[in-house]
Amino acid sequence: MASKTDTEVIIGGRVITLSGFESEEYLQRVASYLNGKLTECSQTEGFKHQPIDMQSILVQLNITDDYFKAKGQIEELQTQLDEKDKELYELKHELIATQMKMENAEKNCKAREEELNEANKKVLLLEALSKNHEKKN
Repeated sequence: MASKTDTEVIIGGRVITLSGFESEEYLQRVASYLNGKLTECSQTEGFKHQPIDMQSILVQLNITDDYFKAKGQIEELQTQLDEKDKELYELKHELIATQMKMENAEKNCKAREEELNEANKKVLLLEALSKNHEKKN
């Protein structure tokens, strides 16, 4: 089991200790993301004129919006991945079927070559017999 990590981060200009089983780098990234959202929201007109609790709700709404958008992208990508997996599965089966047809065609070709060789041998034999017969007559 991973060990618990305690790390100090700065969020909104205040030093806060975050604890978790994630790495310190990850916890710093979380704090950085939150600071970015705070900055983004504070640059919105009228944000600073809102009561602190409303500012907090607006930041939470922005983060929730990011979450749902990211979740939607993941679902879309998963759908695309599933479609690609299905397409790959169908292509593999098509490849196998084509390989089997090719193997059968190669076998048929070899069989026809053998038949042709046998027929050529018979033609040569018949020509030789015909020449012998002509020489005797």
